[in-house]
Amino acid sequence: MTIERPWLAHYPAGVPAEIDVDEFPSIPSVLEGAIRNFRDRPAFSNLGKTLTYAEIDELSKQFAAYLLGELKLKKGDRVAIMMPNCLQYPIATFGVLRAGLTVVNTNPMYTARELRHQLVDSGTSAILVLDNFAKTVQDVVADTQVRQVITTGLGDMVGFPKGAIVNFVLKHVKKMVPDHDIPGAVRFRDTLALGRKHALPDVSITPEDIAFLQYTGGTTGVAKGAMLTHRNLVANMQQASAWLGSNVKVGEEVIVTALPLYHIFALTANGLVFMKYGAKNLLITNPRDMPAFVKELKSNRFTAITGVNTLFNGLLNTPGFDEIDFSPLHMTLGGGMAVQRAVAERWKQATGVTLVEAYGLTETSPAACINPMNLAEYNGSIGLPVPSTEACIKDEEGNALPVGEVGELCIRGPQVMKGYWQRPEETAAAIDADGWLHTGDMAKMDEQGFFYIVDRKKDMILVSGFNVYPNEVEDVVAMMPGVLEVAAVGVPDERSGEAVKLVIVKKDPALTAEQVKAHARENLTGYKQPKIVEFRDELPKTNVGKILRRELRDAS
Repeated sequence: MTIERPWLAHYPAGVPAEIDVDEFPSIPSVLEGAIRNFRDRPAFSNLGKTLTYAEIDELSKQFAAYLLGELKLKKGDRVAIMMPNCLQYPIATFGVLRAGLTVVNTNPMYTARELRHQLVDSGTSAILVLDNFAKTVQDVVADTQVRQVITTGLGDMVGFPKGAIVNFVLKHVKKMVPDHDIPGAVRFRDTLALGRKHALPDVSITPEDIAFLQYTGGTTGVAKGAMLTHRNLVANMQQASAWLGSNVKVGEEVIVTALPLYHIFALTANGLVFMKYGAKNLLITNPRDMPAFVKELKSNRFTAITGVNTLFNGLLNTPGFDEIDFSPLHMTLGGGMAVQRAVAERWKQATGVTLVEAYGLTETSPAACINPMNLAEYNGSIGLPVPSTEACIKDEEGNALPVGEVGELCIRGPQVMKGYWQRPEETAAAIDADGWLHTGDMAKMDEQGFFYIVDRKKDMILVSGFNVYPNEVEDVVAMMPGVLEVAAVGVPDERSGEAVKLVIVKKDPALTAEQVKAHARENLTGYKQPKIVEFRDELPKTNVGKILRRELRDAS
């Protein structure tokens, strides 16, 4: 099916219609180019410590040599990384990729149930985890194929004495490191020393090799791994950098990375795209601590920032934000969830920079549409399809719909995933025979080729840019003996865009909302936990007994 591409006529000056997907065969080849061009430039900064591109080169090689030389991992084996933004993250990620292995990004806030599923499903061989979350790994590692656990403290790469102080305070003062004991676990710093004993072999990495197994929820409620190849990620880096074009000053950018690198948005947009420009990534470990985040922004001259609506909204409402020097800032990119007009307008007023909205999915590595970077004002659109990307609106029968009509947004391009890991049926349901990825988002296109999200086809709930699938939440709550029936829906929330609301029919009249929330806390990551619990005598259903979630949402 060939489609019209009206958006090309509205591309900013200098943005090409197509990108060269074959310029780089892999992510390591892009990294090696950055190392050659920007050796002595700062690459990543966290907790006051900065590593240059040359240091990232050396340390990631050591970690790669450890994985291959000591652990004897084979090409394509999976290595999980479970930590917030810190210096170990880029070292480990680039190390895994340079070794020809696959990164399994793992949310450190996972419960034991969620982590067990991901490690077993992916067949992970080794996991690197921050001490704060090692107890969860200890609880599940025996049930998995994991052969080696690597642990690290937040301050381990910060240097002496500050690193030692950070680790001491976290464990003994803030009590944020639960006691754990994992037999045979190795410290991250020791893996680097062991790696130095081995020469890193010349690993052949092809564009079709899987770089990341990026887990995303499913309509079934079971997280599944999107297979993102080196070609997918390189294509998206090329697309994004073509789009940014002359807006970026090579070797001068400082980008604030507050979204976690285990989230596909920050991983690609900040960690990979800006590496190509020799930018410095300012890693924020805990952006939820808004006063500390604002303090960090005050002490760094930053040129770009990415985030989700809740992040920008939080910053705007934190004392001291208005005292930051925004004169170097020239780029703000919002994605992961809908940007609210009120937030975008306040951002522009406070910083003088337009909050440019983009749209993507885990399955598209992630960028599919971005607004022009020279956008004067927020426009409510998700933007234009990026170079080498086709987008269309389809009806239920798979026919392309004309301008202005609402249907399912479908995307086709080199950034679309290979498929879901070991789930051929789900892959076939998501990507049709013509290569179109069906996003599940309802949208429309205007005459100029700008796309607008109208609603979601699925019942997915979007909390601060993270997908919450009602089936998963319902399955967990339904395990409670006192629950007869349960439905989970998303309700508007000023802080997180949406929040999870549970509507429950009781089996045990004594069941309380607090008991339900306590059970959810044990089994679900924070953003999946219900904020509101309502009890009813019955749930609205179709004549075949399917719960009408939409009716519950509309009643909220």
